[in-house]
Amino acid sequence: MNIILFGPPGAGKGTQSKYLVKKLSGFQVSTGDMLRNEIQNNSDIGKKIINDMNDGKFVSDEIVNSLIKNVVFDSKKRNKLIFDGYPRSLSQAKNLDILLKDSDQKIDLIFFLNVNKQTIMKRIEKRKKIENRSDDDTSTILKRYDTYMETTKPVLDFYSKNSNFKEIDGSLEIDEITRKINTFLNV
Repeated sequence: MNIILFGPPGAGKGTQSKYLVKKLSGFQVSTGDMLRNEIQNNSDIGKKIINDMNDGKFVSDEIVNSLIKNVVFDSKKRNKLIFDGYPRSLSQAKNLDILLKDSDQKIDLIFFLNVNKQTIMKRIEKRKKIENRSDDDTSTILKRYDTYMETTKPVLDFYSKNSNFKEIDGSLEIDEITRKINTFLNV
């Protein structure tokens, strides 16, 4: 089963994708983790990524799509992909469709964790204290939230027409969101 989880920064995508990975014996495809790994390795790509993230921008589709391609064509991960925050743009969505078609796979479920800005701010402040993430600066998060909502709208419009698209109130408690997700899983 391949699943996409959408939601602004701090919506709980990571938490829910980790749950789904465990429940479905799947593989989390977190572009955020992939990008942070590039930064940690201090690669050339990592340096470009950190500049974009610090400016509240998204990393280029070219960089993200190349990282995703390697995962989609990994035979061990076939039909066990939990996309956490990807795709974020219409070109990424179209790229994912091509990659899945070329690898004879499909998306089974698409979840949108819809959360307002105030809830995000509270969660980010809490996460900042617990995880000490470098990308959890308040002003950066506000920029990323606005950018996310603006750039992701076409992607949501693209996927929301599908019968497998499910919008969930992301301001609910973690276990309530998990219960809602479970109602759509046929496992």
